[in-house]
Amino acid sequence: MRIARFSHQDTIKFGIVDGTELVVLTGDPILAGFDTTGERVSLGDVALLAPVIPRSKVVCVGKNYRDHAQEMGGEPPAEPLLFFKPNTSVIGPNDAIVRPSQSDDTQWEGELAIVIGAIAKNIAKEDAASVIFGYTVANDVTARDLQRTDGQWARAKGMDTFCPVGPAIETEFDVAKGEVITRLNGDEKQRGSFSDMIFDVPTIIEYVTAAFTLLPGDIVLTGTPAGVGPFSAGDVVEVEIPGIGILRNPARDA
Repeated sequence: MRIARFSHQDTIKFGIVDGTELVVLTGDPILAGFDTTGERVSLGDVALLAPVIPRSKVVCVGKNYRDHAQEMGGEPPAEPLLFFKPNTSVIGPNDAIVRPSQSDDTQWEGELAIVIGAIAKNIAKEDAASVIFGYTVANDVTARDLQRTDGQWARAKGMDTFCPVGPAIETEFDVAKGEVITRLNGDEKQRGSFSDMIFDVPTIIEYVTAAFTLLPGDIVLTGTPAGVGPFSAGDVVEVEIPGIGILRNPARDA
C-alpha cells in the first residue's frame, strides 16, 4: 500500500495511492489507521508533501556501504555510525533544496528511509518489522566542506531543507530486492543495491533503539552507496527507489 500526504484545496490530507487517484483517509494512518472518507481526488489536482514529518528526529546511518566508505577515504565502520538531522531539515517533493551561504560544496546522497510506526525501544532484530510502518525515499543532503572542517556533522547534515523525503510511503516494500538510483539533471550518478548494505534494516533498528526511543513518524536513513557529488543552484536532483517512487528537488542558493 502506498501512502501520500498532500495539499488539496488549502487542506493537508493523507491518501492511499490508487493509480492516478488518491483515496482520502480520515487522518494520519500512522496514528489513525486506514479508514477512508469515501472521497477520491486526482493526483494531478494535489501538491504532494513530505509523506511524514518526524515527531522528534531523523536518525541517520553513515558509511553503510563499503564503496561509499572507500570513496570518502575511510574504512567501513565496525558498528553503525549514527548521527541526527532535525525535523526542520525535512522537505517534500519538488521543494527547493537551499544551498546555504556557508557552504561551497553541497552534495546529494540518495537513500532508503525507514518510517517508524510504533514506539520503539530495545527492539530485537527479529522484531524489527513490528515497529516499521513503511519505507520512503530520502536525500541526505550534505555540506561536504563543513563536514570536513567542523569535525562533527550537525551543521553539515542538519541545515534547513537538507532532508528531502517522498513522494510516498510504501508499506509493503521488499528491501532485499530494492535499489536506489540518483540522477543530476537526468544523468545517473548513483545506483546501489540494498543487499550491499553493511548493516541491514533489522540490525539498524536493533542498534538505534538500543540507544534512542523512536516515536511513531520518526525516520531512519540507512546510508548511501558510492557516487555522491556536488550540485549547484538551478540543478535538479532526483532520487528513485523502484517500487516507491521518484523524489525530485530543484536547488537554489540562499
